[in-house]
Amino acid sequence: MSVPAFSIEMKLAEMGAASQGNNPREVVVAIGPAFGKTMNKTIVKVDHSAVLREVISGIEEQGAIPRVIRSLRTADLAFMAHEAAKLSGSGIGIGLQSRGTTVIHQRDLDPLSNLELFPQSPLITLDTYRAIGRNAALYALGESPNPVPVANDQMARPKYQAIAAILYLKECQLLSPDAKPVELKAEFIIKE
Repeated sequence: MSVPAFSIEMKLAEMGAASQGNNPREVVVAIGPAFGKTMNKTIVKVDHSAVLREVISGIEEQGAIPRVIRSLRTADLAFMAHEAAKLSGSGIGIGLQSRGTTVIHQRDLDPLSNLELFPQSPLITLDTYRAIGRNAALYALGESPNPVPVANDQMARPKYQAIAAILYLKECQLLSPDAKPVELKAEFIIKE
C-alpha cells in the first residue's frame, strides 16, 4: 500500500440538502454517515482524508466533476451508491463506507447490481481508490473502462469479519431514516 509522506487534513462542510445534478460530467461520491466524522480511518487504519482525496483526484484526472454527499438514511453500500448515482448528472455514483468498502454504481441499475464492487476493504490501497475514481469518471464520460484490478485474499473475510460488523454498527448509530443526503464541500490541507 502506498502511504503518503505527508499528512492530509480534511474538512467536510455541510452545504444543505443534496440536489439533483444536471452536469453530464458529474460523479457523485456518497460517504457513510460516520465517514470523516466519528470515524476517521478505514478498517486497516488508512485515513479517510487520504481515501476521499484519492477518489476525487481519480475523478478529476479524467476530466469529470466530483461532488460529495453524506448518506444519512442508510449505511448500506449498495443503497448509498445507488442514491449517489440517482443524484448525479451523469448517472454515475460511488458509495464509500467508513470501513473502506467501495462500489461504482449507475442510476438505471437495481440497487443490488453495480458496475464495479470492491468488497474486501482491507485489501484496497490508495492507488486502488484513485483507480476507482478514474473508472467512475470514464463511465460518466460514456466510456467502458476495464474493471479496476482487485486483490483477493480468502483469509481477509474471517480475519476482519468481526471488526467489520462492529464498524458497520458504529456507522449505523448515526443514521437518520427520514433525512435526505447532505451536500458536502470537501477541503484538503496537506501538511508536510
